[in-house]
Amino acid sequence: MSEKENVKADPRLDNETWSSVLVQALPYFKHWVGKIVVVKYGGNAMLNEELKRDVMEDIVLLNTIGIHVVLVHGGGPEINNMLNRVGKESKFVNGLRYTDGETMEIVQMVLTGKLNKDIAGILLQQGGKAVGLSGVDSGLLRARKIEKDGVDLGYVGEVTEVHPEIIQSLLDQNFIPVVSTVAIGMDGDTARYNINADTAAAKIAIALKAEKFVQLTNVPGVLRDVNDPSSLLQRIHLNDVDSLIEKGIIAGGMIPKIECCRLARNGGVPRTHIIDGRVPHSLLIEMFSDRGIGTMIY
Repeated sequence: MSEKENVKADPRLDNETWSSVLVQALPYFKHWVGKIVVVKYGGNAMLNEELKRDVMEDIVLLNTIGIHVVLVHGGGPEINNMLNRVGKESKFVNGLRYTDGETMEIVQMVLTGKLNKDIAGILLQQGGKAVGLSGVDSGLLRARKIEKDGVDLGYVGEVTEVHPEIIQSLLDQNFIPVVSTVAIGMDGDTARYNINADTAAAKIAIALKAEKFVQLTNVPGVLRDVNDPSSLLQRIHLNDVDSLIEKGIIAGGMIPKIECCRLARNGGVPRTHIIDGRVPHSLLIEMFSDRGIGTMIY
């Protein structure tokens, strides 16, 4: 049996519907070929193995048709699991993980040594050409130690410089760079720093002059009523962000995600999105249809 014959059509769609879908998607194919798209894959959106494979299939498809995808990943739940296994309590200060030396070793081990290679491996199994990187490789991410409200957070840093040459080189060879957000210090500081993956992804998108920045999360997007999925705000203008925060519509963990979209947009990235990674093939729906999915900050 040929490879083509192995592909089974969805019995719910007749030929006319299939052709209509493909025709509608074609202009989007043409638009995105050759463009750079940075996808931030969140820790909580990575927990379901079936959905994880759907995301990887989407990324391989995008790469196959000539769209340059950079995948930046977090891994908070996996870090928590490993800390629990070694009997070390997770400690947070104002929402940021306190990272002492021992915790930093575990963070680096989980993000760079395990998750990064697991994701690259799945992409390879799906037929993609993936290369796992950390922010340390080729000095991709440089960072400085930060404090939060005067409180020492240990080895927690903020990105001060992005040197994207290694990513650009891989994209030019049609590889899919998979980036874990461990960074190295500035000016002779050889320490490793735990970096917020959302912020790092936004800054990588800016440095690469990406056409699109997408955050895959475990929520539908910004909701007017957090208890009502139908209250999704599909589009938010930058000028309205502060007002929505003041009204409490953008609140909690959504605030830093929106701020990352704002950072990317103000840095020159034309399109920024927060979409639900729990929806199968949500990335393809966002990229290749006029329906869109999640919330776009424009």
